[in-house]
Amino acid sequence: MSRSDSRSEHLKPPLCRLAGRIGALTGWLWQRGARRLAVMAMLATASIVGAQPAPTVSARAWLLLDYSSGQILASEEPDRKIEPASLTKLMTAYLSFQAIAQGTLKPDQLIPVSERAWKAEGSRMFIEPGKPASVEQLLYGVIVQSGNDACIALAEGIAGSEEQFAAMMNREAGRLGMRNTRFMNSTGLPHPEHRSTARDLAILVSALIRDHPRFYRIYSTRDYTYNGITQPNRNRLLWVDPTVDGVKTGHTEGAGYCLIASAQRGPRRLVAVVLGASSDNVRAQDALKLLNHGFQSYDTVTLYKAGEALRRLRLFKGEQSEVGAGFPAGLTLSLPKGQSERLKASWSSVQPLVAPIRQGQQVGTLKLELDGRSLGEYPVLALESVAPAGWLGRLWDSIRLWLQ
Repeated sequence: MSRSDSRSEHLKPPLCRLAGRIGALTGWLWQRGARRLAVMAMLATASIVGAQPAPTVSARAWLLLDYSSGQILASEEPDRKIEPASLTKLMTAYLSFQAIAQGTLKPDQLIPVSERAWKAEGSRMFIEPGKPASVEQLLYGVIVQSGNDACIALAEGIAGSEEQFAAMMNREAGRLGMRNTRFMNSTGLPHPEHRSTARDLAILVSALIRDHPRFYRIYSTRDYTYNGITQPNRNRLLWVDPTVDGVKTGHTEGAGYCLIASAQRGPRRLVAVVLGASSDNVRAQDALKLLNHGFQSYDTVTLYKAGEALRRLRLFKGEQSEVGAGFPAGLTLSLPKGQSERLKASWSSVQPLVAPIRQGQQVGTLKLELDGRSLGEYPVLALESVAPAGWLGRLWDSIRLWLQ
């Protein structure tokens, strides 16, 4: 039989001390080792106790994400399937960044321009057959100029055809946890089965920022010139708010006007996803209202630093008698302004805890409450591996367990 050793307490040092450091950002849930926890947090949106009401947003679906904690601060129909238009290009760029990171693509590599890419409908960077473009040029064409021709050229250069590239896009979407997304092309041109959601696109943008910060900087570029033609970035917030550094606009007749905007003020980063606004001006206003609301109404609080031990747990039948328990990637939360001191924690651990123990194995649970209402439950993991003891040690601990 397993039993739980639990206690409830107001946050005490070091937890209280860390909670008081508003905006501290020393560890976050969306590192590679904690991706599963991050996706769980995004898929389990809950209202935040004591939060100020979100501003009025006219878009069909929208979402405000605290990038550091992975929490959705406010949303409206975040799982509504909508045509993503040129927001699709975020995945096209992400797979291109992945190919460069894996060494299968190089920034200075020349990519042939096919007839299909050259004749692409909609927005273009104006590449031409017989004039190969470098991967770096095509990326600027995708990100800054929103070129459909650049997307198709990259898709063909990476996968051989746009159809095969779309299959890669869908596999990657599944890996990232984008449960309600299906891509049919690399550009976002209309297709009856080409759909995504505000939540899924927030997952994608967070992965892009986290995994490829070197290339994410391109999204703040205000204009780009190729083939003698200069085109401005369509994200007008780059001129309105100096803290906004990306990320992408989109528009088709079916999708309406879409925008994902990210801003970093101090150590905090927020992401606003706006889908189906009525105009370019409205989507920019909606996104800026959401970003300002998040920065003004919430604090990002680091409760535990990466690798910090909450407890040393008693361990039976192991080479050592204790094991450290905590959050390998840290634990960061978003809370309404000024409420971190009212946070209350309940801790429970699996008892008896018996070796062998694997690093990263769940050994307990941390429950957080604010003013008597649950904020969530977070799995506490073993910070190290512990091998079984020798036969004599295992025998002795068996006797101790029997006598308990």
